[in-house]
Amino acid sequence: MTTRDRTQARANNQRANQYTEMWVVGSPEDLAVMLHAASATGRLVFVSAPQRMGGDDTRHRRYLRLRST
Repeated sequence: MTTRDRTQARANNQRANQYTEMWVVGSPEDLAVMLHAASATGRLVFVSAPQRMGGDDTRHRRYLRLRST
C-alpha cells in the first residue's frame, strides 16, 4: 500500500466516523419530538419518510443519520 493509498483510506475512515446511522421506532408523536430535538441541535443530516411497522402495530420507524462531531 502506497502512502497515497494510506492517506486516502484514513480520510475515508474519518469521514465515515463523523456520522451515526440508526433506525428509531415509536409513535408518530414521539418521533416528532426526537426529530425536532436533533434538528434543533444541528445534528440531523438525513431522515427517511415514516414507515408503518405493519399489522395492527400503530408505531412507525424512521431511518436517521446524525452528525456525531
